[in-house]
Amino acid sequence: MSLELCYIIVGMLLMFAVFDLVVGVSNDAVNFLNSSIGSKAAPFSIIMIVASLGILAGVTFSGGMMEVARKGIFHPGLFTMPELLTIFLAVMITDILLLDLFNTHGLPTSTTVSIVFELLGAAVALSVIKITSAAGSSTLALWDYINTAKAITIVGGILLSIVVAFFSGAVVQFISRMIFTFDYNARLKKYGALWGGVAMTAITFFILVKGAKGTTFMSDASVHWIKTNSITIMAGLFIISATIFQILISFFRVNILKPVVLIGTFALAMAFAANDLVNFIGVPLAGLTAFQNAIASSDPLHVAMTALSHKVQSQTYIMLLAGLVMVITLCVSKKAKSVTETEIRLGQQDEGTEKFESIWLSRRIVSLFDFLFDTIGSAMPKTLKQSVSSRLAPARETAAGAASGEKPCFDLVRASVNLMVASAVVSFATSMKLPLSTTYVTFMVAMGTSFSDQAWGRESAVYRVTGVLTVIGGWFMTALIAFIVSFAFANILAYLKVPGFFLLAALAAYMIMKNHKTHKEHEKNKKEMTIYNLHDVKDFHDSVSQTFDHLAFLLMGIRNSLDTVFDALFDEDLDRLRHERMQTRHFQNSTNIIIANIFKVLRLLSKEDNQVSYNYYQIIRRLQKLTDGHRDIVIRAAMHVGNRHKGLLKEQIEELKQVKETFLNIFMLVETAFRDKEIVDCQDAVEQFHYLRELVDDYNENQIERIRNDSSKTRLSILFYAISGNCVMMAKQNVKLLDIFNESFRLNQKCS
Repeated sequence: MSLELCYIIVGMLLMFAVFDLVVGVSNDAVNFLNSSIGSKAAPFSIIMIVASLGILAGVTFSGGMMEVARKGIFHPGLFTMPELLTIFLAVMITDILLLDLFNTHGLPTSTTVSIVFELLGAAVALSVIKITSAAGSSTLALWDYINTAKAITIVGGILLSIVVAFFSGAVVQFISRMIFTFDYNARLKKYGALWGGVAMTAITFFILVKGAKGTTFMSDASVHWIKTNSITIMAGLFIISATIFQILISFFRVNILKPVVLIGTFALAMAFAANDLVNFIGVPLAGLTAFQNAIASSDPLHVAMTALSHKVQSQTYIMLLAGLVMVITLCVSKKAKSVTETEIRLGQQDEGTEKFESIWLSRRIVSLFDFLFDTIGSAMPKTLKQSVSSRLAPARETAAGAASGEKPCFDLVRASVNLMVASAVVSFATSMKLPLSTTYVTFMVAMGTSFSDQAWGRESAVYRVTGVLTVIGGWFMTALIAFIVSFAFANILAYLKVPGFFLLAALAAYMIMKNHKTHKEHEKNKKEMTIYNLHDVKDFHDSVSQTFDHLAFLLMGIRNSLDTVFDALFDEDLDRLRHERMQTRHFQNSTNIIIANIFKVLRLLSKEDNQVSYNYYQIIRRLQKLTDGHRDIVIRAAMHVGNRHKGLLKEQIEELKQVKETFLNIFMLVETAFRDKEIVDCQDAVEQFHYLRELVDDYNENQIERIRNDSSKTRLSILFYAISGNCVMMAKQNVKLLDIFNESFRLNQKCS
C-alpha cells in the first residue's frame, strides 16, 4: 500500500464517519426519545430541542471512550499503519451497511455491539494474514494480537446489562407504582417534590460526578474537586431541586413529572452521546491518529503503531462537530421515527394493533410466567394481594376519552422511571470506560417497566414477548453478522486492495439504495394505515360515516390486488404474486384496525339500540370473510406458481377472466356507494351476484369434464375450484355490506 493511497483511505474514513453518524443516530434515537414521545410529556418540537441540547452536551463527555476504538479490541503496536487502515476501512463499510439494514426494518440494534464485533472480525482477519504470511518466522499466536481480556470484559458487560437493565427497570417501576399508583395526581401533590428531587439527584450524580473524568474540557483539578465534594453537591442538588419542584406544585399547579421527563430526556441523550459517539467516529479518528503518527516517523509504511496504545486527548471541536451532525440527523431522519415506533408500541399500556405475531416460544414463556404468578398469588395473604392489586390497577377512563386517540402510550410515572434508570446505568458504564449498549439498556429498562405495569396483559402478552424476542434475536445476529462481514471485507481489502475497495463501494451503494426503496415502501404502507384512524368517535353517526370511508378504501385495495393476482396467475409471474402475498398482512392489519374502530363506536350506543348494534356488528363478520377470501386466493396462486406446478389451461384462463370481470364489477359498485355516500339499489348488485354464481356453476361443470378426460390434474382442479368458490363468497359479502350500508345511511338521514 502506497503512502498516497493511505491519504485517500484516511479521507474516506472521515467521510464514512459522517455516514455512520447518520445511520447510527437513526437507530439509537429510540434510546432517549421513546419515553418522552410515548408519554407525550411535551410537544414533539420541544422534545427534539431538549434531546438535541443533550447530545451537544454529551459529546464533550466522550473523550475517554475513544480509547476503545484504538486499543480496546486489539493491540495496535503489533500492526503497521496500512494494516490498521485496512481494519478500520472494513469496519466502517460494514457498520454503515449493517445499521442501515436494521434502520430500514425499524429494529433497534446495538451500535456498540456492531462496532466491537466489527473491530474483532477485521482484526482477526489481518492477524491471520500476518501469521500465515510469516510462514513460521513469527512466534506470535492469534490471541497475542487480540486484546482478549478487554474484549471479554466488554462483551460480558454488554450481556450483563440486559439482565441488570430489565430487573432494575422492573423493580424501580414497581416501587414507584406502589407509591403513586396509576391515579397519581393526588399523591404527586404530597410527595412528588421529594420523588422528583431523588430522580434529579440520581441523574446528576451519574452524569456529572461519574462522567466528569471523560470530558474533553475539564481540567484534572476540576474533576478532582467534583469527586471530593460529590456528597455535598448531591445533597445541595436534592434540596434545591425538591424545593423548586414543591414551589411548582404548590403555587403554579405544575405536573412536575413533565419537567422530570424532559430533564431525563436531556440526561439520557447526553449519556447516549457520551457513550456511543465512539461507535460512530472512534474508528475514523483512530485511523487519523495512526496516519499522523506514521507520517511523523522515518518509515511511515512499516513503523509499528505503538503510539496508539497511549492516551490521546480528544479535541472538543471535533466532538461538537460530530454532535451537530447527530442533531441534524435526529431532526430529519424518517428511519429514526420508524425505530422509535417499534419500542413505543411494545411498551404501550393498552392493547392495540400489534406489530409482531405470536410464535411458539412466546406462547411458552407467557404460559410459564402465568403459572408462576398464579402460584405466587395463591401463596400470598389475601389482604396483601388485594392491597397490591388495588395499587396496580390502571385508572378507569370514559369510553370517549379512551377512544379519542389522544391518550399517550404510557404515563409520565413510567416515562420518568425509564429515563432515570437508563441514564444512571449508561452513565455509570461510561465512567468505567465500558462501551455499554445504550440500546440494550434503554430497551430492556422500558420492557422491565412495562412488565411491572402489567402492560403485557393476556390480550397482548404473546405479541409483546415475540417483539422482545425478535429484537433480542436481532442483537445476537448483529454480533454474528458484524464479525463475519467485517472479517470478509478485511480479507477483500487486504488481498485485492484498490479493486477490492471499488467492489465494496459498489456493494454498499447497491445495498443502501435497496434499503431506501424498502423503507419507502414501508412508509407508504404505514401512511395508508393512518387513513383508517377514526378522527372522532364521540358521535355515532359521524363515526359510521367514517367507517364506510375506510371500507371503501379497503375494498379498493383488495380489488386492485385481486386484479393483479389474476393477471399474474394467468402469466405465471411469480415476482408479482410474491409481492401481493407480502401485502396480505397489510390488508389484514387494515381490517383489524377497522374492526377495532367498530368496537369503539359500538361502545357509544345505548342498550336500546339493539338493531343498530346488530347491523353494525355484521360489518365485522363480512369484513373478516372478505379478507380471508382474498388471502386464500393470493396464497394459493403464489404457492401454485412458486411450486412450479402446471399453469392454468387456456379454457380455464378464459373462464376465470369472465369470473374476474363480473366479480370486480361488484366490488366497484359497493366501493363507489361507500365512497360517495349514496344509497344504491341493491337489485343491480344482487343480479350481478346471481349471474356470477350461475357462471361459476357452469364453469364448474366444465371443470368436471376436464377432470374426467384428465386434461386438468388434481392440483390444477383444486386451484380452479378454490378461486371460483372464493369469488362467489366474496361477492356475497359485498352484497351484504351494501345492504348494511343502505340501512345505516337511511338511519343517519332520519336522525339528521
